[in-house]
Amino acid sequence: MSVADKIIAKCGGVARTAEIVGVRKNWIYRWRLPRERGGTGGEIPRTAQLKIMEAARQGLVAISPDDFFPNKAKSEGGTN
Repeated sequence: MSVADKIIAKCGGVARTAEIVGVRKNWIYRWRLPRERGGTGGEIPRTAQLKIMEAARQGLVAISPDDFFPNKAKSEGGTN
């Protein structure tokens, strides 16, 4: 499951994510497509990340910055 899939699910689906970001649903679907097919390869564009984080600050979605960078959070969260 890609980062985009996880964020879309946490936002409540494609339609709700599109509403939060302020774009059409087909733009959200492109996040799931591989780059060679015109998508983002599972990554979420920075502008969309900012809008989703603003929705999180407003309490509209339960998402943290770590949700956008799961591998980084795991590597930095090792045991002491």
